[in-house]
Amino acid sequence: MDIEKQTSLQVAQEPLTSATAEPKSEADPMTEPSPPPVWLFKGILLTSVCTLSIVLVSSTLSSGLISLPVIGRDLGIREDQLQWISSAYSLSSGCLLIPLRRLADLYGRRKVFIMGCIFQGAFALGCGFANDLLTIAVLRGFQGLGAAATIPASLGILAHAFPPGKARSLAFATFSAGQPLGGGLGFAVGGLLTQYAPPTWRTMFYVVAGLSALCIIGALVLIAPDHPSHEVDKRVDWLGVLLVTSGLVLIVFVLSDGEVAPKQWSTPYIIALLVIGVVLTGIFLLWQWYLERPSVRNSNSKWTPPPLMKLSLCWMLWAVLYYQDYKGLSPVLTMIRVLPMVPTGILCNVIIGLVIGRVPGIFLISFGCLCTGLAGLLFAVINPNAIYWAFGFPAAVISVFGADFVFAAGALFVAKVSLPHEQSLAGGLFQTMAQLGTSFGLAITTIVFDRVRTQSGNNMGVDVDPQGSNALPAAQLRAFRAAQWTNFAFGAFACILALLFLRGVGVVGGPHKPSSSDDEKSESDRTAVDAMP
Repeated sequence: MDIEKQTSLQVAQEPLTSATAEPKSEADPMTEPSPPPVWLFKGILLTSVCTLSIVLVSSTLSSGLISLPVIGRDLGIREDQLQWISSAYSLSSGCLLIPLRRLADLYGRRKVFIMGCIFQGAFALGCGFANDLLTIAVLRGFQGLGAAATIPASLGILAHAFPPGKARSLAFATFSAGQPLGGGLGFAVGGLLTQYAPPTWRTMFYVVAGLSALCIIGALVLIAPDHPSHEVDKRVDWLGVLLVTSGLVLIVFVLSDGEVAPKQWSTPYIIALLVIGVVLTGIFLLWQWYLERPSVRNSNSKWTPPPLMKLSLCWMLWAVLYYQDYKGLSPVLTMIRVLPMVPTGILCNVIIGLVIGRVPGIFLISFGCLCTGLAGLLFAVINPNAIYWAFGFPAAVISVFGADFVFAAGALFVAKVSLPHEQSLAGGLFQTMAQLGTSFGLAITTIVFDRVRTQSGNNMGVDVDPQGSNALPAAQLRAFRAAQWTNFAFGAFACILALLFLRGVGVVGGPHKPSSSDDEKSESDRTAVDAMP
């Protein structure tokens, strides 16, 4: 026994290199080789590159939002169809986050990160030359592949580079701050370029392409080369990818076009597509349940791969449309009204870094959900004649607290409870729910907006056309308020769910203390691997 302790102590005191880590990985396929220690300066630069990637993703969304009214006027796109420019990006990135996170875990996070940056830049450049809704929506969908690749790869890179503790908490808090910071910068730069640059809204897409190139250079220089994957099971559930993507695209399409179809919701193709979308989504859930069965998981058949999953942007959109379409403000004046989001994001980064290792995750996530709902509530009861500081300013600030607290606490929680080889998987699953929530939220609030605007217009004696161009200002105000009431309901419901189901999560920013459930999960995965030939 003393000899074993002495040997363990000698191994622990030796420098950790790939040569010492390799035998352990061969004996234990569930464990990744530990990386060499990250020096402070390199750790800061590495975190900066990963943070820049999410700044790029977030600014791509927000800059697109602030330019939507201008894009609609320039390309002749109806207001109820504008949300497809944002939804195409969110939907593709949301549906493909999980399969791409698995590819990152299997074939290298650095490779997938660089591939994602290439997709972001190349298709952003294409969007800058688009001249109709179909082209720009398709290109935005392909651009969403870049976000689906970079986000889970970044989370896996940070989780692998920093062991659980204060350094990881600060790295994840900084990464999380990139989301609201990128949103604010996207609004600011997008508003300025849309109004003053000669190509107007197209210029921001060129900027995104340039920033993507900067991310690629940073990744090549700072991110360590990928270690070979030590997972025995390298299958990917492509059938699940096809089912969930097809089903969700059809459902979001129906939610988007149901109000403007020839016979609205009774239009035959709307009914048919809704039924097909729901059936495909249901088959996907059944397929995942089937793959989770122990007898199936222990098999090595190519037909039964590991399952894809285990069973505030909405506020921004309607705030921008309210300022530009109802109030008649220019993109720059709209940008100024959301500019407080930038310093607020930096402040959130500091606050989260101080409290993430002390406050239980349930309180951080619940507080974030509540703030998201309150931002919608302020616009739901807004008085158009009131000064900006009464409603617009506090809503912009509160919305950032909501997004930042939920994202930081959620990302740290999934990184803390996941096994080393599942870091990108867990991060991808978390981001999938966020992106799909954005797509469904935009679609549902658009339905509410269109229905309330039409009914209010009819009550005022105006037959509102599909574009809503002849709607009275009072009808438009009621529709904007109704959309924000819906956002408030989403936030309140999420807060209730967090309070009910996140009890016992504990502090998410400290070192991970393995629990019995973690041991059982690890043992289950080991058994599945050992059972393979």
